[in-house]
Amino acid sequence: MLRSATSIARPLRSAANTTARRGYASHGPSYNAPSGYIFGEKPPPAGQKRVKEDWENIWYFGIFGGMAFAALILTYKPDTSIQGWAYNEAKRRMVESGQWEQIKYRPSEDSTIPASQ
Repeated sequence: MLRSATSIARPLRSAANTTARRGYASHGPSYNAPSGYIFGEKPPPAGQKRVKEDWENIWYFGIFGGMAFAALILTYKPDTSIQGWAYNEAKRRMVESGQWEQIKYRPSEDSTIPASQ
């Protein structure tokens, strides 16, 4: 079955029209043209300070306080790795058997690290 050129183009035209209608469902485009100022805020005149908005101090304390709290928590978190557990378990067993005091570092013959005396 052959289709004519108009029957093939008809679905494309209707799709383009619905896309345009759907794009403007919120009463026009919401594009803010760039003004050249950071965050769209004009700098104050010379000799005047910028007035902070009410939410800015809360945001600063929340963000930087949260980062400080996270750093504190991560610094003092317990070691839950398998390597840490295995080291502590091996040390406990060696202390119980009396071998822990006998351990002394002895470098191999081809080592460049001097032996401690």
